[in-house]
Amino acid sequence: MRILFLGDVMGRPGRSAVAERLPKLRADWGLDFVIVNGENASSGAGLTPDHARALLAAGADCLTLGDHAFDQKDMLGQIDGEPRIVRPLNFSKVAPGKGWRLFTLAGGRKIVVAQVLGQVFMKRPFDDPFSAIEPVLKAHPLGGAVQALVVDMHCEATSEKMAMGHWCDGRASAVIGTHTHVPTADAMILSGGTAYLTDAGMCGVYDSVIGMDKVEPMRRFVTGMPKDRFSPASGEATLAGLYVETDDRTGKALRVAPVRQGGLLAEAAP
Repeated sequence: MRILFLGDVMGRPGRSAVAERLPKLRADWGLDFVIVNGENASSGAGLTPDHARALLAAGADCLTLGDHAFDQKDMLGQIDGEPRIVRPLNFSKVAPGKGWRLFTLAGGRKIVVAQVLGQVFMKRPFDDPFSAIEPVLKAHPLGGAVQALVVDMHCEATSEKMAMGHWCDGRASAVIGTHTHVPTADAMILSGGTAYLTDAGMCGVYDSVIGMDKVEPMRRFVTGMPKDRFSPASGEATLAGLYVETDDRTGKALRVAPVRQGGLLAEAAP
């Protein structure tokens, strides 16, 4: 299976980059399934139903969220009606939506997409992500119930992301980190056959401070005083993420390649 995972979409420039580049990537690379983290797609905080529909229309098969899952309040009433959107498993016991979804591709192949939130350095406490993902892994063995299983590990700490990668090694096709908006250089296949990347980066403007216009963050770092609201940076966005090829028989990764399309980052293709 050929899977593309795109990191946090950041505001209008990120949405535009997905809309402009993803359809061609799907065709050129023969992609079977595309996962997009959309939790910052609407003004940098959350995802509106309209923007979710736009990302899905651009070629995403599944949208994951994160700690900003319901910053856009309209999503509270809409997520149950859109099975292609996945919120974190351990967000809240009363949150609407689901933390994992099973998708059936043409020809009958199946893929599970799940998301968990980390606990380290996050602004609010979340339930243990390791125990949250365990029932999903046990219920969907690779090469048996499903041909692929992808985990979006949304958190701050690189150590926690790495621990999740090893926790899922051999039981997930890929564990991919999101949330910090900076792509890491450690794309690899772990010893048990799971593709891993600490952070996919963002689909946003890299001439920025993690996707936000530089002026206000820099002012706050220097003075400690806020003046204006944060707003997404403008300019050409980079599409950033990870390409993964898996073996349908075993569900394990055969190949991984970072994706950097457009903007300030050098381009790379699988």
